[in-house]
Amino acid sequence: MTAGYDPSNPVASGNPDVHEDPERLGPLPPRLHQAGSLPTGALPTGSIPTGPISTGPLPAQTTSAWPVSAPAGPPPHSAPPMPTPARRSPLAAVALVLALLLLVVVGVQAAFIVDLEKKADKADAAAHSAQANDAARLKALEDRADRLEQKTGGNLNAADVAASVRPSVFRVSTKYATGTAFAIGKAPAGGGTDLITNYHVVQDAYTKGEKDVSLERTDQRFPGKIIEVHPDKDLAVLHTDEDFTRLTAAAEPPKVGEPVLVIGSPLGLEDTVTTGVVSAFRQLGGESLMQFDAAINPGNSGGPVFNAKKEVVGVATLKAQQAEGIGLAIPISVVCNTVAAVC
Repeated sequence: MTAGYDPSNPVASGNPDVHEDPERLGPLPPRLHQAGSLPTGALPTGSIPTGPISTGPLPAQTTSAWPVSAPAGPPPHSAPPMPTPARRSPLAAVALVLALLLLVVVGVQAAFIVDLEKKADKADAAAHSAQANDAARLKALEDRADRLEQKTGGNLNAADVAASVRPSVFRVSTKYATGTAFAIGKAPAGGGTDLITNYHVVQDAYTKGEKDVSLERTDQRFPGKIIEVHPDKDLAVLHTDEDFTRLTAAAEPPKVGEPVLVIGSPLGLEDTVTTGVVSAFRQLGGESLMQFDAAINPGNSGGPVFNAKKEVVGVATLKAQQAEGIGLAIPISVVCNTVAAVC
């Protein structure tokens, strides 16, 4: 055995090729310095057979005791390679831009529609408010007009009323009597004009079967006929083919004390105008009559009684024989209920 080498303690033997490794179970294999030679003193002579050393290839050795090299590849702690990002198509970018533009347009349109709805709501509210204000103003004007009419109703302008209504008032004559008639009501279906008078004015002619009458004013004569009589109401309806201006019936009866105007032909004197006031409303013989103090005489029978608004409020019928200023008229409401064509 070579001096200085202790197989059981290679480190202590001073071999530089042997280092202390607590994990190893034995000495490292000998290192070759040149092909086919070993370092001197590396092994005991008795362990190697004498004779020439073969310079051929070393015998195969098991590699189980040698460290195995790591396989080729990236370092064990390196990150995996980043995937190459896919290239986007230009069409996708264009589609995205178009989608964004469409969203913007839709948003703008929605905001515009909401704004329009708000403006429409405001306009509707303003219109309703204006309509309400207009209705209130109209009501105020109507109330004012009613008050003015009530005031003017107490101030009859006789000249103005007479000038307006006289063309519709006529003297009516038969062989037996003379009275007054006036055009009023709706236009007859066959044309011409219907007129109202008292039945007692045409009674004698009618009972004798004579229906022709004469309508006169300002030296003009117009033929007429008796077409309807109501003896119980002392009313008669005349008709002429002539077209005359028709008067208007009052919708409301006059008040006691309200001024009235009477036009007639007393004693045959046509277009005679008198004025007075409504004195009272009476019930005589079961009939409603309006009393007034305007002067009337024989020949006024059948003549119209007017209010300040030029409306017919009654038909003059009779007067007290033993007194003055007591005249009686059939209220126009009774005439309307009796002769449908009048109102």
